[in-house]
Amino acid sequence: MERSEERDGSDRPAGQEQGCGAPRLTLKREIGLWSAVSMTAGSMIGSGIFMSPQGVLVYMGSPGASLIVWATCGILAMLGALCYAELGSLIPESGGDYTYILRTFGSLPAFLVIYTFVLVARPAAITAVSLSFAEYALAPFYPGCSSLPQIMVKIVASSCILLLLLINFWSSRLSTVVMNVCTAAKVFSLLVIVVGGTVVLAQGRSRTEFLLFAFHNTTQQAGRIGMAFYQGLWSFDGWNNINIVVEELRNPKQNLVWAVMIAIPLVTILYVLVNISYLLVMSPSEILSSDAMAVIWGNQVLGSWAWLVPLAVALSTFGTVNGAFFSGSRLCYAAAREGHMPQLMSMIHVHRLTPAPAMVFTTAAALVLVIPGNFSTFVTLLSFFSWLTSGTTFGCLLYLRIKTKNLPHTYKVPIFIPAIMLLVSLYLVLALIIHHPQMESLYIFFFLLSGFLVYFLLFRFQCQSKCMEAATTHLQLLLEVAPTTKGH
Repeated sequence: MERSEERDGSDRPAGQEQGCGAPRLTLKREIGLWSAVSMTAGSMIGSGIFMSPQGVLVYMGSPGASLIVWATCGILAMLGALCYAELGSLIPESGGDYTYILRTFGSLPAFLVIYTFVLVARPAAITAVSLSFAEYALAPFYPGCSSLPQIMVKIVASSCILLLLLINFWSSRLSTVVMNVCTAAKVFSLLVIVVGGTVVLAQGRSRTEFLLFAFHNTTQQAGRIGMAFYQGLWSFDGWNNINIVVEELRNPKQNLVWAVMIAIPLVTILYVLVNISYLLVMSPSEILSSDAMAVIWGNQVLGSWAWLVPLAVALSTFGTVNGAFFSGSRLCYAAAREGHMPQLMSMIHVHRLTPAPAMVFTTAAALVLVIPGNFSTFVTLLSFFSWLTSGTTFGCLLYLRIKTKNLPHTYKVPIFIPAIMLLVSLYLVLALIIHHPQMESLYIFFFLLSGFLVYFLLFRFQCQSKCMEAATTHLQLLLEVAPTTKGH
């Protein structure tokens, strides 16, 4: 890990800037290049690649086409991340999509994004992966059980969230250490699967018949292809998380680009090789009937060491929840700093220099969602909202390119890249609505409509209670937090 304090020519530690006679608080720049790579890769590698890659095969119909989809998903994530990196160099502020939409299209669209993201989307992401962590952490204690006790699953998921609250509250550095360790464990686990498949192939025990019918039964339906990409891109979700914490990134104009250029190709190559390993060990019919592909692969290849697979999934999901928690609390903090969340959320702890109120809020929202939590419901909801928001953000870059000349670019992507990504986002949103309509999409629509009402009540008509100001003062003293300034 990099040093937690930086000097700027004075005797002040990072995190404090000299103001008018008194130090001003800012978040520390503690994320170096390799921690940024770790955060990006760690946010992407979750339970999906271990447990259920068959979703892509189900919708595409053939192994060859499914591998092409996996590789294409990696390319799309790479192109999207490069667009976000350009926006990060133009608008070097934390907040990701929210900040870019705010600076480009104004307050109302940005509020609708943050309203949905902070209250539902990010807590739902934390809850969904925490539930997955709980299931595989408990699996060794309930051998042979097809269904785990739901009360135990929810207790372990809640404990995971609370533990990560403590880690992230204590210091950003400790959180990045956890990310680095979990990412190393994830990459090692994927390499074990790749090497295991290679050994099976070398021993002549592999199922190479899939090569003879690689593209047999490939679907031609646009809706099914769109759903296959939904399944694949869910496993790449998190490719843009580093933009949310750009103010804590050292040398962001260079490290932002390098982080995604290293992490995303690495994850893409590993994903494709892991899927090939699955196909070498298991038949397509076995893959389609499995809800836990890596577990079956482990039973066939690792033998008595098969218990390593649930452990790998648990470490993987824990690291993913940590990444979602770290970036989610920063997004809440960035929105509060702009006045779109209560002022208390924009404050940081005076000793720990972490956004404690934002973390507590994110934790509370996630814990509430644990109660009715259903993983599959969360996945659909999050995928739809993610691509709706990303499409708007790609529109921001196109708008800035067309309407604003002579922008101070550190680097530029060719203009056709954000145009392609905008079309891809539009296709993915419409594919779900037209070809696979679900109630979750309607829930998001009505929730966004309620955001209009909240926005006009709070910001146009100034319907804010004076009790909130008194509560903010008392909570500020209780939590030992203070207002911040923006990092530079």
